[in-house]
Order: sequence, then C-alpha cells, then structure tokens
Amino acid sequence: MMRAVVSLATGVVTGAVTAVLLLGLVTVGVVTAPVLIGVPILGSVLLAGLPVGWVERRRLGVDGDPHREPDRPGLRAWLTCRLRERASWRELAYALLLGGLLWWLDLAVLGYGVAVPVALLSAPALQAWFDEVNVLKLVLVTSPGPAWAAAAAGALAVPLAGHVIRLYAAGRTRLARAFLAPRRGTTGENVVELTRSRARLVDAFDAERRRIERDLHDGAQQRLVALGMTLGLARLAGPDEMRTLVERAHGDARRALEELQEFLRGIHPRILTDRGLPAAVAELADRSGVPVDVELDLPVRLPSSVEVAAYFVVCEALTNVARHSGCSGASVTGGRVGDRLVIEVRDDGVGGASPTPGSGLAGLADRVAAAAGRLGLESPPGGPTVLRVELPCVPSA
Repeated sequence: MMRAVVSLATGVVTGAVTAVLLLGLVTVGVVTAPVLIGVPILGSVLLAGLPVGWVERRRLGVDGDPHREPDRPGLRAWLTCRLRERASWRELAYALLLGGLLWWLDLAVLGYGVAVPVALLSAPALQAWFDEVNVLKLVLVTSPGPAWAAAAAGALAVPLAGHVIRLYAAGRTRLARAFLAPRRGTTGENVVELTRSRARLVDAFDAERRRIERDLHDGAQQRLVALGMTLGLARLAGPDEMRTLVERAHGDARRALEELQEFLRGIHPRILTDRGLPAAVAELADRSGVPVDVELDLPVRLPSSVEVAAYFVVCEALTNVARHSGCSGASVTGGRVGDRLVIEVRDDGVGGASPTPGSGLAGLADRVAAAAGRLGLESPPGGPTVLRVELPCVPSA
C-alpha cells in the first residue's frame, strides 16, 4: 500500500507542477503574442509533453523510450523529428490530461483513502479531549461508546481503503503506459526507420567487404607474394645464398602470419570467444592510445551476438576517443540492468561529437538497432562525451 500511496503523492506533485507550467506558458504566450515574443512561447507548448513524459516514465517505471534519433544533427532536425512523431503528440495529450484532471483524481483518492480511516480511528481520542467530535462532518459523537464504534469502523476501513488505493494506482499506471510506453513495430514511422537502418547496414557491410579486400591485398597477400618469390630464388641459388633467402622467407612468413592475426582480431577477436566481453574490452583498453579504465560487472557470459555487438561498439568508441576527443583519459563501465546490458564509454575531451550520416557513430547506431538495442550520445561542446548503449540480453550458459 505504501508504494501506491507514494505513487499517488508524487503524481499529485507532478500534476500540479505540470498544470502550473502549462497555464504559465499559455498565459505568457497569449499576453506577449502581439509583440511576437509569445509566438515561440506558444509553440513550446507543443513540446511540453516531452519533459512530462520523461519524468512520468521514470516515476512510474515505464521502460523504454518511444522517440527515435533524428536523421541529422542540429536543433531544426530534432524539432522536425519530434513534431512528426506520434509519441510526441501522445505525450502532449497525457500532459494535458495530467495537468487538467489526473492529479485532482490522485489527490481525491489519496485524501479520502487516508483521511477517512484516520478520522474514524482518531474519534475516541478526539472525543476524550474535546468532549465531542464531528466524525467526517456527518455524525456528532458526544460519548465514548459511539466514538469507539467509529474507531472499529475505521479499523475495518483501513484494508478496504488500501485495496481501493492499490486498484486506482494500478489503473493509473496502465493509463500512463498507454500514452507513454514505446510502441515499437506498430507505427509507420518505425517501419520507415527500420527500412532506413537496413539500407545503412547494407552500405556498411559493403564498405566493410571492400575494406577487407583492400587490407588483404595490401597486407598479407603482398607478403605471401614476396614469400613465393624468395622461395623461388632460393630454389635456384647456391648453398650460401640459399641460407640467406630462406631466412628472408622465414621473416616474410612470420610477418604475414602476424598481419593475418591482427586482421582476424579486427573481424572477431579470439579472446572474446574464449574469455568473454570483460577480457576483450580490457585488451582494447590496453591497446588504446589514451589511458582507459574498465569496470564491467558481468559475472556470467552473455549471448554471443550481444557480446559481439557490445565489443565493436566499445572498439569504435575508443577509436574515436583516441582520434578526435583530445582527452587525457577515458572509462568503460557497465553491467546487466534487468534484462539489458548497459555500457557507458566516457571521456573528458573537447566534446562536440555527433552521429552525422556516414560517420562511425551512425554506423554504431545502426549496429545497435540491428540488435534491438538503443544508443545514446551526450557530447556538449567542451565535454565530457558519454556514449551509452543498451542491448537486450539474457545470461548464457
């Protein structure tokens, strides 16, 4: 019952604040509209549901974010994206409902659910102190007998009031979920985003294939060609020259093997398969150009697809940190939160990173989306930059 009471009490506060803010924005906007200052203020009312939805999802424990990332960086792209989303309009409708009606209902249910039992239970004490008491403003009690009868009724009313409060709080949460919870896979905008993401993944895979071909051609293939030529010369050379050529061929073979091992590490590191994500990320940190602290709390292995996706997200993030951030240090932290793997890569660099189309961050967002996850980026000018990835997962044997 206490959880339901706290939920309704915080709902009253949130609803009252929402009502004041909405009324204030509309009032100020209407008053200042003749001098054009009120036009953007009135326009901001259309986005008032966004912060309300954010607060309510966390207050009521509604998982997920119904909004998608804009296709381009910048305020205009963000505004266009939000105004075209149905989720934004559902949040605005919920904000209007919360500020206009719901918080009054929360207050009424909470008030009557608590005040009625308290008034009945306190009747004997109030009657003894004041000689008479008007119980619930309905019955005037002037003697101990009726006062104790009211207290008995109050004792019976406590579980009934708790049941009513719990039922109302549960219905209130369901109503909020209907407005605020993500509706992935059911709207046209999600289908469009899925199509765009798949097209970007196809382009990324094609670019990766070309990179593999180029690396093999310029690296190991050239080493093997040189190895073959050296062995061919050794077959025609005399005993003394043959020893020198064989040693050169041995060196070429060793360098070709090292390049192939490094190349294969970039495709799928063996340490990730053998020892899991924490060890693989620790190896990435050791090879990074900047100091990196790693703290991953993963006592059990995760599904291979989740580990691979998380590994390459961290790999790309640390590469960007070393190349562009200008930081003095970075950190990789994370672990399982419920049924999701959450990892944050943080640096103290110059900030200003953005997932522009064709960038590495945009490719990471597509890779995470393909794994049904979410990727968030906070990188204000001047830093710090925080990259957060959430991937659905369950422990693996």
